[in-house]
Amino acid sequence: MKPHRTDGVSLSFGLIFLLVALWWALSRVVNIHLPAVGWLVAGGLIMFGVVGLFGAIRSGRTPAPQPAPGAQPAVTEPEIPGGLPPEVHASIVRELLEEPGERFRKEHPEDEKDKPHQD
Repeated sequence: MKPHRTDGVSLSFGLIFLLVALWWALSRVVNIHLPAVGWLVAGGLIMFGVVGLFGAIRSGRTPAPQPAPGAQPAVTEPEIPGGLPPEVHASIVRELLEEPGERFRKEHPEDEKDKPHQD
C-alpha cells in the first residue's frame, strides 16, 4: 500500500470524537463538577469549525503550474491501444462498426442467389 498525505480534517474529527468518548467514559466513573462545560464544548467546536474553514479555503488556492514563456505546448498524437499502427487500428474500428449482415452478404454473394425471397 502506498503511503498517502494525511487528511487533517478527518484526523481532527476522529480525535474530537475520541476525546468526547473518553470524556463520557470518564464521567461515568468519576463525578467531576465543572461549571459551564457546555460553553467550553460549544466554543471548542466553533473554533474547530473556523480552523476547518480556513484550511478548506487555503487548500483551494493552489495555483496551476504556468508554462514557461515562449514555450510551445507539446503536440502529442493520441495513444492507440495495443501499440498497433494507426491504419490497422482504423481498419479494426471500421470492421466493428460495419453491420454483420452486410459483411456476410459481401463475403458470400453466392448464398444470396440461392435463398428464396420471403414475402
